[in-house]
Parts: sequence; structure tokens; C-alpha cells
Amino acid sequence: MESTSFRVLLQKEQLVFSSAHFITFAGDICECLHGHNYGVRGEVEGPLDENRYVIDFIAFRDTLATIVKRLDHHVLLATKHPLITVETIGDEVIARFRSKRWVFPAEDCMLIPIGNTTAEEIAWWIANELRLQLGPSVGSRLNWLEIGVDENNGQWGYCRVPWSS
Repeated sequence: MESTSFRVLLQKEQLVFSSAHFITFAGDICECLHGHNYGVRGEVEGPLDENRYVIDFIAFRDTLATIVKRLDHHVLLATKHPLITVETIGDEVIARFRSKRWVFPAEDCMLIPIGNTTAEEIAWWIANELRLQLGPSVGSRLNWLEIGVDENNGQWGYCRVPWSS
């Protein structure tokens, strides 16, 4: 049974968030600011622990829900995009892409260190936040973590990362 692995999938109604964003594509096209009602799911794979489960469902669910809640009702802005600048001045965030300029209240923004606010990159960010928060209690025994972000009722972006980086 040592070579056997097990998976746990978490997809709950409370793992949702509503946010605004915009992405760039095809090199220099920037879409209009718009919003989605996102859904999130998480999956981990690894051996059973001394309790005979892969991960504590409650800890997994609650930690993922806390991360997802941080995104809810915010404008998501990528801070590592090569053509978008994001600057916080006082209580405002100013985002620029070529001739476009957006000004938002800072408290309404979630600045994320990713290149573009695609579902795939949001999934990557959530996965890394989850590893940081659960890592101390779970340790390094898991093999991988996968996060899925649904931005439009069936349009999923996924990211799978090794549990231990």
C-alpha cells in the first residue's frame, strides 16, 4: 500500500467569489473591465496519514474559503504584467495600459503578483497561498495540489503545483 496514492477533491457552494478584472491578449489588446461570478475547486494527492486520510477536509475547506473570500467583491489587478502599471497613491490604485487609465479605491482592489488576471493565473496564486497557509500543519507528505477556477459556468482554468516547492 506504500505506492498507493489517494486524492481529495473539494468543490463547495461557498467556494465562490465575485470580482472585476480585465486581461490583455494577442500582445496588445486589452479587454474592457468586466466581472465574473467565479467558482473554485481544490484537489490534493498523496498517501494516507496516521488518521487514514489525505488531508483534513475541514482545514482544507476553511483555508481555501478564507483565500477565496479575500478575492470577493474586489477588482483583481495583476502587478507583474509587462504592459500594465499598477500604482497605489494614498487611498487610490491607478492602473494603466497604454492610453487606458483606471482609478479605484484601494480598499476595493486586490493586487495579485501575477502576469495577467486569467483563470489559470488566479488558480496559480490561490494554490501558492494555500500551500503557504496549510504547509506548516500538513508538512511535505502531499504530492501535488491542483486548483481550478471557473470564470463562466464551465470555463475552467487549472493550475497543478507540487505540494513542496
